[in-house]
Amino acid sequence: MGGEHLPDEPDATHSEDVAAQEHVLGRRRRRPTGTPPPLPKSIGTSGRAWLAAVVVVVLLGSIWVRVSPAFIDRIDSTILEWLAQFRTPWLTSLARWVNTISSNWGLALVGLTTAALMLVFHRTRHLVVYLIALAAVELTVQLLTVGMQRTRPYGVTALVGWEGYSAPSLPVAALTVVLVGIAYTLVIPGRPRYRAKWAIAALVFGLALVRMYLGVDHPTDALGGAILGVAIPVALFRAFTPNTVYPVSYGKRSKSAHLDVTGRRGEAIRLAVLEQLGFEVLDISPVGLEGSGGSTPLKLRVIDEDGAERSIFAKLYARSHVRADRWYKLGRTILYGSLEDETPFQTVRRFVEYEDYALRLLGEEGFPTPKAFGIAEITPEREYLIAMEFFDGAVEIGDAEVDDGVIDQALAMIRRMWDIGLAHRDIKPANMMVRDGELKLIDVFFVQVRPSPWRQAVDLANMMLVLALRSDPDRVYEHALGYFSPDELAEAFAAARGVASPTQLQQSLKFDGRDLLKRFRALAPQRAPIGIQRWSVRRVLLILAALFGLVATVGISEGLFFPNKDGVLPPECGMNNTMILFAQAVPSASKVPCVGELPIGWMVTNATVHDGYATFGLAVGAAGTPDVVVTLTPTCDENIGISVDLGGGCVTYHSTLAAETTGEPTLAEGISFISRKELVDFVATDDDQKLCGLGVPCP
Repeated sequence: MGGEHLPDEPDATHSEDVAAQEHVLGRRRRRPTGTPPPLPKSIGTSGRAWLAAVVVVVLLGSIWVRVSPAFIDRIDSTILEWLAQFRTPWLTSLARWVNTISSNWGLALVGLTTAALMLVFHRTRHLVVYLIALAAVELTVQLLTVGMQRTRPYGVTALVGWEGYSAPSLPVAALTVVLVGIAYTLVIPGRPRYRAKWAIAALVFGLALVRMYLGVDHPTDALGGAILGVAIPVALFRAFTPNTVYPVSYGKRSKSAHLDVTGRRGEAIRLAVLEQLGFEVLDISPVGLEGSGGSTPLKLRVIDEDGAERSIFAKLYARSHVRADRWYKLGRTILYGSLEDETPFQTVRRFVEYEDYALRLLGEEGFPTPKAFGIAEITPEREYLIAMEFFDGAVEIGDAEVDDGVIDQALAMIRRMWDIGLAHRDIKPANMMVRDGELKLIDVFFVQVRPSPWRQAVDLANMMLVLALRSDPDRVYEHALGYFSPDELAEAFAAARGVASPTQLQQSLKFDGRDLLKRFRALAPQRAPIGIQRWSVRRVLLILAALFGLVATVGISEGLFFPNKDGVLPPECGMNNTMILFAQAVPSASKVPCVGELPIGWMVTNATVHDGYATFGLAVGAAGTPDVVVTLTPTCDENIGISVDLGGGCVTYHSTLAAETTGEPTLAEGISFISRKELVDFVATDDDQKLCGLGVPCP
């Protein structure tokens, strides 16, 4: 029999290794699968509620109205008939005035003024989202309108003009989205915006009540329009211009790249840095915001894993920075072409991974850059923080004494980058620090391996300009001759034009007052300026696509400023809502025209309905301009085409075809009529409602 197998005795060396590892990683925690990240992404409870309302109330309600409208029609008619009891001449005049300014020129004025104010306050991103919201609401309303094909209200007389189908209410949706846009782009978050939302609710309810009083909208039309007008812009603004990333504020304007690091985000940063990097965060404070446009730079006061208190530097990146980088590079390509590699990053994770790589690469090559401490995940694929060494006691080069030693260090740094095939690509005062006479290089995110000669030349010019801001250009040029040839210096200042220099450097040069660039060019050998325009097929296509997108977005958005759409489906003979809408357009007409069996090759090109007239066009094939136009009006105009008096209405037939044309639809063939009595009986039987007009008086 074999003896019982006993476990091996613990190895002392192994135990010591584990203990040492636990000491090092004691604060670090791996987030188990399914555990929420430090800062979960959310559009808010109210945002989800509004989106749910779109699905439940608007979409499902639209299907209900289209398939079985009788029940909803009866509820709507009961409310409208009750409101009609309060009609008086003065109240009707007031309601008409409110309707006019709320859904015509008044709305256009408010909407366009809002867009102009966003440009004044440099809220370009808010403006883009605002225009997209307008376009999205209009397209959604138009699709639902055609899908529902709802007539104007039954049982009451319309007291103001209307156009097309009624549901969802386009004027109510337009006013709502414009007002919500104002709240999210011009009103400060917090109590002011909270009050603004209540004011918006009152104004939207007021317009809805006015249009119901006037008999042009059902209550459910107004409800659907209001829900769409709130849900779509709220979801867009919260997703693409969240307050924490793009705050609405007045006074000293901060850059949109700078995230708010208080509240929930601040707590998430503390938790992530502790569990993932092992630093206990004591304090978080933004630092160097003036010189940073692509991230949120932070100074963290921490207790490290050895128990020592120290400062570390961190940069917070969010998905908004990825989008900004993408749009920035697209804009550069459109304006200048491909000056260098303009391929954008696709994820924020790639952002921080690349900067971490650049820090470690420059560190290995001996450059005076911060030591990398690692990456902390705040929200997966949305927000990350990269931590690195903080240069205590260092000051920005713009506030430091620049002596010969600093000048030589800076020029030697650029020479070294040239020799090993690197470019910093963001040389500016904010990225150059000096401590005890030693130059430090920070913010290496834009570092590029094997850059173009143009980019390396630009780096040299920018470095010399930064040095000259705190010294003298002649002195800097004399030192530069020890590292670069005169031809290389001439190349550098021939390349330094416009977009080649960072914005902060350009502003510093302007504030300095001396024409440093001109002086450097005078010192260097003469060389023709290096052009920065690069033309290609891709650039031309991008320009055309951008122009098309801009025109399309503005064109679609503009439609909401004048929210009246009269297009309807072809008026085919039969009992359908389009024919009922034709009858509502001219209540006095005893018959309404419709499209019967057309000759081969003919089709309806367009059909529109307004209060007071309805029309449709016919054409051969898919021609845009109709060859035959049929119009229903209350009275006849003998000067236009062939008129048929219907007794209380008139149908006009106008053809642009030659007299000998054969196969043309006529009032005797292809174009027919339906009597109002048939439509009245259908509405009474199918919906238990009254189709107001000839023979059916309504309040």
